[in-house]
Amino acid sequence: MARPDMDKLLSKVDSRYTLVIAAAKRARQINDYFSAIKRHDLVRVRPPQIEALSSKPLTIALAEIQQDKVTYERVVESIK
Repeated sequence: MARPDMDKLLSKVDSRYTLVIAAAKRARQINDYFSAIKRHDLVRVRPPQIEALSSKPLTIALAEIQQDKVTYERVVESIK
């Protein structure tokens, strides 16, 4: 069973595709944060917004989405 629950995650976004993209982007940011800590180079890196039950960036990102700590905005471009 996935933690956080997939049904709860899908209720926070409009599609599975959006969930995957949002989680992947946030996981990269979290991974960059952990890498910056190791290098002692914390320059404008957003830390995790929740107390992590796991040290895996993707799990943290999914938990942040479930708790509404991460939001997204869909940009619709008009074709002229």
